[in-house]
Amino acid sequence: MDGTERRAVSGAGTHRTPGSRTEPEPPPPGGVLWTIAGDVRALLMLPAAFTLQVAHPAIGAGVDQYSVFRTDPWGRGERSLRSVQLWVYGGEEAAEEGRRVRRLHKDIRGTDTRGRPYHSLDPACYAWVHATGFPIYLYAGRYLLRRFTPAQERQLYREWLQVGRILGLRDRDMPQSVEEYWTYWGRMLAEEIEPTKVARELLATDVPLPRPEVDSSAARLLLRLTWPALRAAFLRFRAFVTVGYMPPEARAVLGLEWNRTQERRLRRFSTAARILVPLLPERLRYLPIARAARARRHAAAR
Repeated sequence: MDGTERRAVSGAGTHRTPGSRTEPEPPPPGGVLWTIAGDVRALLMLPAAFTLQVAHPAIGAGVDQYSVFRTDPWGRGERSLRSVQLWVYGGEEAAEEGRRVRRLHKDIRGTDTRGRPYHSLDPACYAWVHATGFPIYLYAGRYLLRRFTPAQERQLYREWLQVGRILGLRDRDMPQSVEEYWTYWGRMLAEEIEPTKVARELLATDVPLPRPEVDSSAARLLLRLTWPALRAAFLRFRAFVTVGYMPPEARAVLGLEWNRTQERRLRRFSTAARILVPLLPERLRYLPIARAARARRHAAAR
């Protein structure tokens, strides 16, 4: 990428508010992220991305100490999913959500698993949390969505950089081209990523898991009676999709085994999802924030 292209990328996707503050804009409607981020199949990709995030020594330490993922995993997951959806589909809300995320993390600091001091908003940590989404979309997308063309891969990365700006990442904090990204990815896997305590916990099938909260008393009773079996099945499924949709080079760094039988099962499951989900009505195929944004866009087009 030459200097002219870098300047063009750096200034792309911003607008000025009435107070003359430059706000980063979300990825464009109709783009690659707009198409895939709100699809319900994206839910299957999230466990692999989150596990890669906490495999960073500092992020693993921060989540271990500060997160409620053990005591309120369902609430935490819902809040995180809503945040991700707003970054892509939130329009004017996207930048404010990015600021909220930064405020939420400003006091998270400590010592990582290697004895190094960290702050959660240090670019080396904060950028990795965001950076994990790109390879997961590409690798899991081959199974669940489609194989991206080189042009779509580049467009996806440009849009992912735009989301990074919403989160407060500066251009110097992230690789600015796909080629630079893969160099960064290889270095992070070789030098930083490890099977942290939290990463191992997310892959375990014998850990405690609180029941989700439901409104109906009948549903609560049914859930209470069936939860031991549902919990075991959910943990096995979560571990299966986490390892299956994680790029093989990342699996190797984390010491995760994956055999041909598991690969065949993953391909069968993914093929079913790839065929059946597009047949669903829009209210079932897309997550609520994405569905609302798509409805607004269709109404404006009419």
